[in-house]
Amino acid sequence: MYRGFISEIGIVESVDARGIAVVAPKSCARLAAGGSVAVSGVCLSATEVEERAFRAELSSETRLRSTLAELVPGAQVNVELPLQAGDAIEGHLVQGHVDAVGKIVRCEEQPLGRRLWIRPPERFLAGLVAKGSVAVDGVSLTVAEVVRDRFSVALVPATLERTTLGERAAGDRVNLESDLVVQLARRHEGRTQEALRRVVANLPWAGPQSGRLGVEKVVAQIAGGGCAVVYDPQREGEGDVVVAGVELKPAAFTFILTRCCSHPTVPCDRARLERLEIPPMPGAGDRQGTAMHVSVDLAAARSTGVSAADRAATVRRLAHPEARPGDFVRPGHVFPLGARTGGLRERAGHTEAAVELCRAAKLPTVAVICEVMGPDGAMAGAAELERFALEWGLPLIEIGELASWL
Repeated sequence: MYRGFISEIGIVESVDARGIAVVAPKSCARLAAGGSVAVSGVCLSATEVEERAFRAELSSETRLRSTLAELVPGAQVNVELPLQAGDAIEGHLVQGHVDAVGKIVRCEEQPLGRRLWIRPPERFLAGLVAKGSVAVDGVSLTVAEVVRDRFSVALVPATLERTTLGERAAGDRVNLESDLVVQLARRHEGRTQEALRRVVANLPWAGPQSGRLGVEKVVAQIAGGGCAVVYDPQREGEGDVVVAGVELKPAAFTFILTRCCSHPTVPCDRARLERLEIPPMPGAGDRQGTAMHVSVDLAAARSTGVSAADRAATVRRLAHPEARPGDFVRPGHVFPLGARTGGLRERAGHTEAAVELCRAAKLPTVAVICEVMGPDGAMAGAAELERFALEWGLPLIEIGELASWL
């Protein structure tokens, strides 16, 4: 069992009829002959292990159903050792059993990373959902978007530095594996949601988190374009879903609108709002001291601004470093909130928590938050929030934990 969290980048020494040899000294220190190791997402058994390199056989099935037979000496590969008892889950569960081989059809360089568009076989694409998990060449990633015959993944700087995906180009083939939870749930036809809830409830990255490791998991979720639930038991007794704004997709905004069922707002750092000339709303404000600012829409939008796609585009522009005051019309359908300059130390609110999470994830300090509301119109309490987080596979953390570690 693996987690899609790469141990090191290895160098292919040889690929021949005997198998593959990989230089990976860090992994070799913990690997023994007969042990398992994942090479670019493919689980192999080491036949020989030296101080700096290991060798593994490549079966005809592995050659046929993965990209390993296409490798040449000098090529870089992602290397991961299997999970051991007590290891933290920092990605998602995979088995190193390649489900499909996809082709990179487009690479987009972005200010804060890179986006890869991958065309997989139709049977594999059918099982992907936006904000779900996928392993690409063994790297645990969040699916950013699924359209027609392809899907995209957003690569943050840390992923580009620690894996081979930063060197991938259009035309390259990559190994793909779907999330193990999804695979398990599919085996229970007719009871998929029930099975999914049961499995997810036992996963360590879903549901309540605490301590430094819990905060790191939430930050990693935000950095990868995913959502997290932040609970405020002291001030409001409410929990908000939080997602970063820089690469916000319509699917994420649709999830917020249809599953949280409340009022989405957009926490921003105060300096940004001042630079964009988005003033505070007049009045004393609510009892919690929320700094509401004048609502905006994207000036370039050709429709009303209220759709999930329109609002996501407005949020992305708010997060863009080159955004200007003229990019927005006022009022609109996106509601910015100004975070206190002292962050959580000054005010332990959802606005400050969302901005601090973006900052910790090394993303522009713009996020979307939305309170979780039940079907009866009442705000979700602690028990309801935990069920919500488990159902959707999201980490849940209290604001106090964030304040202690961020």
